[in-house]
Amino acid sequence: MPRIKHAVFMRLKSDTPPAKIEQMFAVLRGLQAQIPGIEDFSGGAGCSVEGLERGHTHAFVITFADLAARDRYLPHPAHEVAKAAIIELLDGGIDGVTVMDWEDRG
Repeated sequence: MPRIKHAVFMRLKSDTPPAKIEQMFAVLRGLQAQIPGIEDFSGGAGCSVEGLERGHTHAFVITFADLAARDRYLPHPAHEVAKAAIIELLDGGIDGVTVMDWEDRG
């Protein structure tokens, strides 16, 4: 069964204090301890020199063990807390985020 990658690209408000951004990432990192099936988390500020971010400033990727783990994550109360932490910082509300999942077939 393939693992699932969950990528989230965010456009944060330009005046967001760095401490609020770190707090958001801390909440996201903490999901692994709260939701079974999360295998890995990686995230941070964009640093690409290609200029193709399309306004996104920060991103993260969560690796799930399988589709069932991803499906448990989506309605999980801890995910709802993380979502609220993200939405609060987005430039343009929900329009400031792009999400994509895919099967990681290695």
